[in-house]
Amino acid sequence: MPELPEVETVVRGLRPLLLGQRIAQVEVRRGDLRWPVPADLADRLAGARIIALGRRAKYGLISTDRGDTLVFHLGMSGRFRLDPDRLLPHDHVVISASGHRLAFHDPRRFGSLHLVAGRAASALPLLAGLGPEPLDAAFDGAVLARAAAGRTAPIKSLLLDQRVVAGIGNIYASEALFRAGIAPARAAGRIAGQRLARLADAVKAVLAEAIAAGGSSLRDHVAVSGELGTFQHQFRVYGREGEACPGCGGQIARFVLQSRATYACRRCQR
Repeated sequence: MPELPEVETVVRGLRPLLLGQRIAQVEVRRGDLRWPVPADLADRLAGARIIALGRRAKYGLISTDRGDTLVFHLGMSGRFRLDPDRLLPHDHVVISASGHRLAFHDPRRFGSLHLVAGRAASALPLLAGLGPEPLDAAFDGAVLARAAAGRTAPIKSLLLDQRVVAGIGNIYASEALFRAGIAPARAAGRIAGQRLARLADAVKAVLAEAIAAGGSSLRDHVAVSGELGTFQHQFRVYGREGEACPGCGGQIARFVLQSRATYACRRCQR
């Protein structure tokens, strides 16, 4: 599933195409995505001018001058196809603006499109209760320390808890924990504050580098331009089971932690 860097890459690709432009037409070709596409989506968006594009956690936000915000989630296989020569069966919603056509393409249909009135995207139940953005100054070791206090759950599970910090998934949790030298299975409440501060810094560094690389293209992630992300070539542990650890030369291990594939170096991470 696309994580924060992949969604940020998509939003940055949409911004120069859509910001300040008026939506000419919206065609809903199939509405039964993970959640039904709002029945009035086309009517409310057609003719509206786009005044802002942003991101919250793993969701993209497109705001209009009519006071509506289109909230999109890419699910497992969603992406936007720019100016397709022909529409494909899995092009479910097509937005026409500024001479371009953007097709929301999602073969597995785990993605979603929501329309929130009044630009209060935070009122959407899916966004309510989310923790701080990891790249904001408000997220630091103290935030992790407060969330970890007394917790026996693994530290990796804490990072994946969207109520603690928003937008981190399996890939970037594994990479950040390796950089911080923390074992994914270590109880969150037993990690010292200095180590948690180092982990918060590692999260920020990994996400910033991934965004600069256009995200990670493992299966379905493609930028709006059609280019693939390249951060997968910079993975230090994720997906590298049996390979040499870049830190100590030992072997990278793969194991299942709370039903999620996890990668780590048992020497470097304690």
